[in-house]
Amino acid sequence: MADNIVWHDHKITRAERSVNKNQKPCLLWFTGLSGSGKSTIANALDVALHNRGYHTFLLDGDNVRHGLCKDLGFSDEDRVENIRRIGEVSKLFTDAGLIVLSAFISPFTSDRLLVRNLMPSGEFIEVFMDTPLDTCEQRDPKGLYEKARAGEIRNFTGIDSPYEAPERPEVRLDTSVMSVDQCVDKLIGYLLERNLITQV
Repeated sequence: MADNIVWHDHKITRAERSVNKNQKPCLLWFTGLSGSGKSTIANALDVALHNRGYHTFLLDGDNVRHGLCKDLGFSDEDRVENIRRIGEVSKLFTDAGLIVLSAFISPFTSDRLLVRNLMPSGEFIEVFMDTPLDTCEQRDPKGLYEKARAGEIRNFTGIDSPYEAPERPEVRLDTSVMSVDQCVDKLIGYLLERNLITQV
């Protein structure tokens, strides 16, 4: 960290910002293999919350690598830094009172814990897309599994790089047996149950 940097406190608190929005800030962290449905479900939930009048923002792994993290590769070290940056950005958005949806493979338990520890208690919601590898590989929407199997892509999660599955996620979804609507309904139900949102 650079020297001579002092934290500047804001006059408007995150609680005051969230009251203005009639919602409680939180971070829904979608994690899972490529093709497990992270982006699909996060986008569907984003639309559902927006249509109900909530203020949200969606951070997607591929999109972020076009800008904020375009200098990073896919080594273990770069993956750690990618998630660290996303965690800090997500925290800033929740400080603004938003409901944030982040869709990233985020394969390492330690990285997800780092982000969880940035957030106030109860505001980090780990959504594990527990879709089997076989299903993800059959879908292969970007053709990445085929390239990884052929050795054209290195350090590909689930093939030659590990994925550490969450042991106690707040929400577990399997898109091999659940529809998009069923996944969204389960997530809306969780947010209502935790009083993070108040209306269906």
